[in-house]
Amino acid sequence: MRVLLLSSWFPHPPDNGARIRVLNIVRQLARDGHHITLLSFCRRPASDDALAAVRRLCSDVRTTPYIAFRPGRVRALVGLLSTRPRSLIDTYSDQMADLVRGACAAEHYDVAIASTIEMAPYALLAEGMPRLLEEVELATLREQAAQGNLAQRARYGLTWRKTAHYVRRMVERFDACTVVSAQERALLAEVAPGYDRAVIVPNGVDLDAYAGDFGVPEPNTLIHTGALSYRANYDAVDYLLREIYPLVRRCRPTATLRITGSTDGLDLSGLPASPGAVYTGYLPDIRPAIARSWVSVVPLRVGGGTRLKILEAMALGTPVVATSKGAEGLDVCHGENILIGDTPMRFAGAVVDVLKDPRLRARLAAGGRSLVTERYGWQRIGPGLCALVRDIAGRAP
Repeated sequence: MRVLLLSSWFPHPPDNGARIRVLNIVRQLARDGHHITLLSFCRRPASDDALAAVRRLCSDVRTTPYIAFRPGRVRALVGLLSTRPRSLIDTYSDQMADLVRGACAAEHYDVAIASTIEMAPYALLAEGMPRLLEEVELATLREQAAQGNLAQRARYGLTWRKTAHYVRRMVERFDACTVVSAQERALLAEVAPGYDRAVIVPNGVDLDAYAGDFGVPEPNTLIHTGALSYRANYDAVDYLLREIYPLVRRCRPTATLRITGSTDGLDLSGLPASPGAVYTGYLPDIRPAIARSWVSVVPLRVGGGTRLKILEAMALGTPVVATSKGAEGLDVCHGENILIGDTPMRFAGAVVDVLKDPRLRARLAAGGRSLVTERYGWQRIGPGLCALVRDIAGRAP
């Protein structure tokens, strides 16, 4: 079967959640024997090694530069008058549209897959074939519309209404769509009440990539992973440093905290300075840093989807302490495979419990590994995704 896959993120290196998901989808489709043409945006030029790694999985790989949203650009300002989200208008790429038209003119495809809402308009150019809209995510924007001051709520509220209207009309033009959790599916049902073709394909990890020895856990060490350029992660680190980590240090004065992710171009002056907290910068391979930490902390207060950082830590045997929002959408159980704390005192108390109790740490590590193996390995998720793609490809367009 020939698959046309359209992605807003080039999947290599797999250093954020979006890239990891796309790369795993490509791997699963390739393992299922399909011929994949990948048309992808690139935020930065792909290295020869990155291109080679993806081309080993795909029959054809073509890229074009990503157009970042600039609210003051003419197209963005004109978009204020449109019923469509102006970010989609401003970032629309004629080059990507040409790639899609050219690929469809040169080859017959059995199915087109658009990864995220951003790629939906380009999938509509692939006429005469079934289409799948992969990973519809709405919760983050819905939350933004309900938070902040009056001006912020008005601004994001307008964006939310435009997006909801756009998604309601767009999903009807796809044979099916996927979401990562029951919460996202319920939100899509609110936006598009008559649409009943949403399938849950959860986020996951490639278990083989997390097997092996990545180092010995170091006592009294915490880690927070995730790019601070993402608003939800920045808010989580601010909350962690301001309200949680000082409580941990009172009980464990030698505790240290690694905060990973590139800080290039970011103003960190608004974040509290904390003894023992270190910004590692971008790490090409995050696995050793997680494996060598005693506990992974996920104090998220906003955001949508599900957190791959939790699944990565569990796969590596590192216990997780999270807020309910951080663990949202995952089938976790407090005290069995994770600890949940929704106030600074409870969150810090859970962290200290793990730092001082090796038996608790071992129980949580074993429970987390078991959960990921049973529910969130791509070895389990992949067959369901591939069956969905085959089913869609068999339908009349």
